Amino acid sequence: MKRVERAAIVDARLQELYPDPPIPLDHQDTYTLLIAVLLSAQCTDIRVNQVTPALFELASTPDKMMNVPVEKIREIIRPCGLSPRKSKAISELSKILMAKHQGEVPEDFAQLEALPGVGHKTASVVMSQGFGHPAFPVDTHIHRLAQRWGLSNGKNVVQTEKDLKKLFPESRWNALHLQIIYYGREHCTARGCDGRVCGICRELYPNRKSPVIWNKA
Repeated sequence: MKRVERAAIVDARLQELYPDPPIPLDHQDTYTLLIAVLLSAQCTDIRVNQVTPALFELASTPDKMMNVPVEKIREIIRPCGLSPRKSKAISELSKILMAKHQGEVPEDFAQLEALPGVGHKTASVVMSQGFGHPAFPVDTHIHRLAQRWGLSNGKNVVQTEKDLKKLFPESRWNALHLQIIYYGREHCTARGCDGRVCGICRELYPNRKSPVIWNKA
């Protein structure tokens, strides 16, 4: 089976399972989405959604957040991990949004990635889920599944993103990102499937004998 054929099967199965995938991070607007995605680094979405209500009750706009002491932000977001770095980034990016962007989250990849704590994946999530622009955010989970499904052999998320963008139409990128995440959590987990267990893995590789040793991002 060719890579493009595997991609077509993946696309069809995910559309059947998750026809209208919701955004897993609770947010009110692009600013709160940006903060939630920043907090989700090396943290589960469930934990982020448990933490953000208290944070956004304290400050849900950059003009309010910039005046909250970093120590207070850190205290609230501590359960998300990496709180010293994340709290500093939240404070600094809020100040930059007020000083350079009139308090608005920029609708631009370069300007987003110039903000403290915002890398390409975070910017991609905001551009796709916040502004509706075509983007294909690739995290470790998507990177792993893309290899199990034979959609990419990239050694890092950068190459995997390029491979997936070539395989799927631009109109599907935003939804596919979410659909793959949901499928990975529910059916093709790191410990629950090694490329031979879940439905999609078995359909794509019915004769696979050995577990997939994926190139870690």
